[in-house]
Amino acid sequence: MSDPFAPGFLERPYWWEAAPPPPPGSLPLPDAADAVIIGAGIAGLTTAIELGRNGVRALVLDREAIGWGASSRNGGALSGAGSLGKSRSDLVEAFGKDFVAELMEEGEQAFEDFEGFVAREGLECDYVRCGRFVGAHAPAALDGLKRRIDLINAAGGEEAFFVPRDRVGEEIATDRYFGGMLLRRAGSLHPAKYVRSLAAAAERLGATLMGGVEMRGYRREADGGFVVETSRGVLRTRRLMIATNGYTGGATPWHRRRLIPVASYMIATEELGEERVRQVMPQLRVYGDTKKVLYYFRPSPDHRRILFGGRASFVNADLRASGTTLHRYLTHLIPELRGVRVSHSWKGNVAFAFDMMPHLGEHEGVHYAMACNGSGVVTMTHLGTATARQMLGSANKPSAFARLPFPTRPLYTGHPWFLPVVGLSYQLKDRLDGWRVPKDAA
Repeated sequence: MSDPFAPGFLERPYWWEAAPPPPPGSLPLPDAADAVIIGAGIAGLTTAIELGRNGVRALVLDREAIGWGASSRNGGALSGAGSLGKSRSDLVEAFGKDFVAELMEEGEQAFEDFEGFVAREGLECDYVRCGRFVGAHAPAALDGLKRRIDLINAAGGEEAFFVPRDRVGEEIATDRYFGGMLLRRAGSLHPAKYVRSLAAAAERLGATLMGGVEMRGYRREADGGFVVETSRGVLRTRRLMIATNGYTGGATPWHRRRLIPVASYMIATEELGEERVRQVMPQLRVYGDTKKVLYYFRPSPDHRRILFGGRASFVNADLRASGTTLHRYLTHLIPELRGVRVSHSWKGNVAFAFDMMPHLGEHEGVHYAMACNGSGVVTMTHLGTATARQMLGSANKPSAFARLPFPTRPLYTGHPWFLPVVGLSYQLKDRLDGWRVPKDAA
């Protein structure tokens, strides 16, 4: 297809049609706050909610509009421990059997807690527990999937199942996968509606949210508090938390050195109608696969479109180029969609840690929650809540993720110059496994 774009094509998130980020306000910056949170995405807003429930009024600052970043741009696919270690088959070797079991149990419990959190706060976000299918892109990936199934089931009951190749068609209309994994404990939501509802809940509980305010630095006082310098002035706080994830900048160099920001790209198709969507995704789940250059995709909440994402580029690509690439990937995976056009194309920054694990903790008095590694909705909701409890000193049991070391690499400053090389190696690995995407697939 020479032109994959529909009339009226937009270079902006599809999610923003229903829930655009609010324009930055003009509130004056206060002189002081009980707690200051930098970053108004899922982690920061969830932290503010838990603090508010315990009588601490947080001030949440963001350089952009509230919820502008990846929190309102992601695929809206949710799972528990099934997302942990998805790029590592050696979790037990790296961390030890007992500790991995603890991480997995916490990850599975995080999903259950998430469902309770949505209900308790009355969050309007189109949430549904729909399950997730992960396709094996090559025969060699099947053993790794089976190990993940065993690890997940050991943590929380029979919630993961192997799908043989002759039954893949029950999940998705493709012959590209050699089998797969079905996760029952998984779901979907509308991410921009979720962030909007989190913001409203935080404000109800006493938080002040200010977009368009950039933190430019901070220093610790002798009494243990902080002076925070911003683009709108200076304020003081007893508690400081960083929740900037894939948008972490030079004001917090310790955190930046431990994060690898990666642009993730998405497209939405034009309206297809629910019947056609069900033809290619009969169970209306969320979907992913085992490739190094992975795909993630799902129906829209109204089941009338398909949303498709992946690493369309390991350099900064314009949204028409990335949209063309993702359209090619989609129609190669599901040939029945050839001829379907793209209505929206967008991107957002996710953050990976060098150990591919989520992290929360405290460094020199500053709390943090970051490194969702591409699976952020449940993870960041859980990390934000756990961080608030850590800040309050009220956690009955510290999070296992707070006990993980947060590694960096010598000479790394937060600029991932190596991503193009990594991307080429990932593409080569997928091709050696037998995965091919013809350039004329669309």
